[in-house]
Parts: sequence; C-alpha cells; structure tokens
Amino acid sequence: MKTLPIQSHPDLLVGMETADDAGVFRLTPEIALIQTLDFFTPIVNDPFTFGQIAAANALSDVYAMGGRPLTAMNIVCYPSRTVPREVLQAILAGGLDKIHEAGALLLGGHSVDDTELKYGLSVTGVVHPERVLTNAGAQAGDILILTKPLGTGIIATAMKGRLATPAAAAAAAQVMTTLNRLPPECLEGRGVHAVTDITGFGLFGHALEMAMGSRVKFTIYAHKVPVLTAAREYAAMGLVPAGSLANRNYCSKSLLLASELDPVLVNIFSDAQTNGGLLLAVAPAQAALVLEQLHNAEINAATVIGEVRGTGTGQILVKS
Repeated sequence: MKTLPIQSHPDLLVGMETADDAGVFRLTPEIALIQTLDFFTPIVNDPFTFGQIAAANALSDVYAMGGRPLTAMNIVCYPSRTVPREVLQAILAGGLDKIHEAGALLLGGHSVDDTELKYGLSVTGVVHPERVLTNAGAQAGDILILTKPLGTGIIATAMKGRLATPAAAAAAAQVMTTLNRLPPECLEGRGVHAVTDITGFGLFGHALEMAMGSRVKFTIYAHKVPVLTAAREYAAMGLVPAGSLANRNYCSKSLLLASELDPVLVNIFSDAQTNGGLLLAVAPAQAALVLEQLHNAEINAATVIGEVRGTGTGQILVKS
C-alpha cells in the first residue's frame, strides 16, 4: 500500500500511515469510530470452532485500540459445490457466538462462490477520541505485559500433520477462541500507553512494530514468556510453519539474542498466531495494578515479559 497516497483529515486519528490494528475516525468530541476486517482459511477441523476463532480474531483489533465492538458483518468465501451447506451454517453459528459474547450485533455480510473456504468479519467499534490506544505509544521505562501464551501456530501445524494430541489441540483452541476484551478498569487509569495483538507476525514481529512505532527499544525475558506446553515439544520436532520462519528472518536484523537462548524459543517467539494475546506497554507505577486487574478478569495467563529500554529504532534485546 506504500504506493497509495496518504490521506489526511482533521478527524482521521489512525489511518494507513502506521502499522496499527485498525483505523479510527472521530465522529464527535466524545465518539470515535473504529473499523477493521480480517478473514482467513480454516485452521481447525471443527467448523463451529473455526467460526469462533475467525470472529474472535477480527474482534481483537477493536480491543487492541482500546475500543468496544458495536457491529459486525460476515465475510464469506464458499466453495458451494464441494463444501456442504451444514459446514457453512456451523461456521456462521460459531462466529455469531463470539459476536454476541462481545456484546455486538451481526448486521449481515457478503459471500462469494470461491474455490477455497474463507471466513471472517468486518467490525465497527467505538472509543473516546482521547482514549485511543495505538501500537506507537510505548514509553521508556514501561513494563511489557502479554495476556496469552504463544504457540498456536505450531500446534496448528501439528494438527494438520495429525501429530497433535487432543489435549494440545484443545489448549490451542481455548487460546484462539478467547476474546481479547480488556477489563474497563485497565483502560480508565491511563496507565496503558500502547497495545497491539499478537497475530500473523508473531511476538517478535508485532513487538518490533510497537518498538519502531514508539521509537524505543525493548528487552524481553525469554523465561517469562508464557508458552503452550505442547508448542515447545512440537517446535523441537521441527513442526514450525513457514510463516513463522519468515517472521524470524524478517526480524533478525533487529534482534539481539542471548548466546545461551534456546533456538526453539526463538522459533516460538516468531510463531504466527491466530487471535493471540495482547501486548501491553504499561507505566511502571501502574503495571502491578493492571496485572492484578487482568487476573481478576480471569485473564490468568497475563504476565510481565519485559520492559522498554529507552529511545531507539525498534531493537529488541532477548535475554534468557
């Protein structure tokens, strides 16, 4: 999109010029509109679960901007000659389940006959214009908090190869179907300076976007990063998706890795996630409170994984 002209408008608060999760347009002094969309091919076999995952993933972009989802519209690519209608019905039912859980409304959508099944949502949300969270607000001294464990992409790869255990598949599905809704009290204290959700570019890729956008450096403590148990086992077996390896190569010039760091962890931190957790940069004085609020909201995997080390061009130091 870099060849397209950058548009400007006094009410356009977040547009194409950054790598943020959604666009934001101010409607009134107290209401700004958040708009996003996402869709992809199935990553699990159960159609209802796939619908849940795809919807939760699209809704996540609104949460990452500090907003509240209002409405959603289905995006469907459907091979009508090869996929039974019951499968599509189950996918849409799964999506609707998560839309309702988010407190939003489904307004309709659009479908096309395609050779490959794809599903997702376009989502509209709202946020106060002065409380928009972006991935470019991290400040020196901030504490980095991750809300979900990593490794769903690796487990999905094992599932495709029929090597994942039922327990591993269930653990990954639990992560991917869980909404990234932040408790309101986390957003009211203004201690959260920046947010992004960890999706296709992995922890390293999205952390790098945040560090570059904020013009700071990050330190990540590898032993503190939550990881799904099976993902570590499967990564050691070499079950790492090609997209994750591409993420690692892309980020390599910006990474300073401890010499004793387990290479398996480097692949896991590069792992392409679907509806992965939120990465938050939080003021140090409020980090303990925000973590407590997350845990009180049953976001139990939330943990401190690092800190912001001052100004820079997006370098990430990874300690063991």
